[in-house]
Amino acid sequence: MVAGMGAHGVAEEVWRASPGSVLVRHDLSALSSGLVRRWVDGVPTELTLAHGCVSCTLREDLLPLLASLGGRVVLDLDPALEPEAVCLALVDEPVRVETVVSVVDRATWSVDATGDATLGERGIGLPSDERTVAQVVVGQVEFADALVLTGPAGDDVLTAVLDRVAPGTPRFELSSLDVDALLAVPVGRRFTPAFGPLLRGVPLEPAAGVSVVRFTARRPFHPMRLHDALDVLLDGVVRARGRVWVISQPSRVMWLESAGGGLSVGAVGTWLAAQDDWSTVDSERRAFASLDWDPEFGDRGQEVVVVCLHASGESVLAALEGALVTDEELAMGPELEFVDPFSEWHEMEEL
Repeated sequence: MVAGMGAHGVAEEVWRASPGSVLVRHDLSALSSGLVRRWVDGVPTELTLAHGCVSCTLREDLLPLLASLGGRVVLDLDPALEPEAVCLALVDEPVRVETVVSVVDRATWSVDATGDATLGERGIGLPSDERTVAQVVVGQVEFADALVLTGPAGDDVLTAVLDRVAPGTPRFELSSLDVDALLAVPVGRRFTPAFGPLLRGVPLEPAAGVSVVRFTARRPFHPMRLHDALDVLLDGVVRARGRVWVISQPSRVMWLESAGGGLSVGAVGTWLAAQDDWSTVDSERRAFASLDWDPEFGDRGQEVVVVCLHASGESVLAALEGALVTDEELAMGPELEFVDPFSEWHEMEEL
């Protein structure tokens, strides 16, 4: 599976170097009209969907097509299709994903990863698609088993960002691509648990103006102050990810994720401290929580990791610190009625 702006050339090179494989590509640029263009080994087909949307294309065409082809398939993803969503949809299908490759164009990636343009504004997929280009390209890099870089080398800033967004992910140059080595890259952990360590393999020392800050706290956030503070993550930040505890929702684990000017917040489960029965809880999560269990709050707490490019790490930490509840608010929590802008945010699938 090959994703990223400019994935076509890499997908075709992998296909040519893989005898007997099938190359599948979709073009969703006319999706708003219900039209999907698809190529299988270069043979074009036009499909009309009753409901023109990205998820419909995935469910109604791509999944059954992959299941029917058999053998090795090189899947060239349209920019509107994210590899994580495709892999998640394939979990129960008779299809095994061997390698996820993301293409990073040095000429455009950093600008895309820190911008606030939506896919719709860029003419990708549906005009109504409010996902930002930043959310998509950063997610592609994070989820990849391997990265293929295009364009002139020597961008120290991009190198520093990739070291922190995708630590340890093998990188290849398109100009000297060894397809056999690319396809031999071990498959990484497909879906990162929301309750595991957030800094696994991430270098903490600054490099080329890129820094990583980790915010932790035991007390909960005030919902409105957190809502206002999140603006600090939307300018000069490449990526922010982490678990959040809001005082107005004492049982729910909130997952916060930003990339460039795009932000999402949603519930990913229940704190162990709010559960009576742990029998169905993953043993790894129980072990991780026990390492830092608080006598008063249990596993509740804040942990947000932020990769800063132009933003000040001190400003990020100060904004989040200022959003925590005061001693008085914490003591009176059950008696106070908080205005909570996160109460109607969607439930996210537990990662």
